[in-house]
Amino acid sequence: MAGGKTVTAPGSYDGTKPTDFAGHTLHGDHAYVFWQKPVKAKKYGIVFLHGYGQSAKTWETTPDGRDGFQNIFLAKGYATYLVDEPRRGKAGRSAVPMHLTAQPDDQLWFNTFRIGEWPNYYDNVAVPKDKESLSQFFHQMTPDTGAFDPAVIADAMVAVFEKAGDGVLVTHSAGGGPGWDTAMRSPHVKGVISLEPGTFPFPEGEVPETEATTSAFPAPGTPVPMADFLKLTKIPIVVYFGDNIPTGDKPVENWGQDNWRVRLNLARKWEQVMKKYGGDATVVYLPDMGIKGNTHFLMADLNNEEVADAMEKWMQEKGLSK
Repeated sequence: MAGGKTVTAPGSYDGTKPTDFAGHTLHGDHAYVFWQKPVKAKKYGIVFLHGYGQSAKTWETTPDGRDGFQNIFLAKGYATYLVDEPRRGKAGRSAVPMHLTAQPDDQLWFNTFRIGEWPNYYDNVAVPKDKESLSQFFHQMTPDTGAFDPAVIADAMVAVFEKAGDGVLVTHSAGGGPGWDTAMRSPHVKGVISLEPGTFPFPEGEVPETEATTSAFPAPGTPVPMADFLKLTKIPIVVYFGDNIPTGDKPVENWGQDNWRVRLNLARKWEQVMKKYGGDATVVYLPDMGIKGNTHFLMADLNNEEVADAMEKWMQEKGLSK
């Protein structure tokens, strides 16, 4: 466990009254981290932060039982740290109350994660198409046990790096926002690899206009103080996007794809601003590298080893694979 807070109920503790919770404490809002370190580990470990509706399961075995990034990078010689963010998964002890619902929404995520347009898969999509693999994928979705709070997540992630030491931060989707905050706050973050992040930080006064989209999830940039933004320009950063993302500045009818059109556009605007201020930031559209068919879950697709190899090559180029 890393980070978190302790909440104390009003009143005085009375050990003779077991069901009177006055004065009792609650430890919550921490991160849970499962880690493994090879005997001859490389200098920098890799800390993995999952996306929305997910847990560290994202990085473990794939829905069809192949190695995920946990084992792939462990075999490459890196210490791996798999995080369950606060109020999710094995870090589910929230310091704030929340009413959980049971809203059926599998088809929303099927479309939004660019697997296809329910019930059809995209022709080129690099996922197993058997019923059991899809069932396994849907079953790994997990709810928040408290309000999603990027600041709470970033607080815990800074504590994770305090324990893990210098390393590379790998984020996915909604983990991207807290990931940027973590990189701006922790000197232990020596590089960032972000897989299809949901948002990007811009200097105050330079946030681009939010694009119109047919998706239910707009893609606004996040304003941050210039002093914080400049911290990101001091470390190498790469952002990867998968396949089947439309191009251009016009909304498209397929809202599952349009969700990522506006995010890829935002990423490229962010890349330009980063470079304007001397940053080492690169946005990669994987089909341009010949890696095709990827969904939003690059770490679990049938070609996840190709994606991992591209990530390691980038780390080698940036001196992060010693």
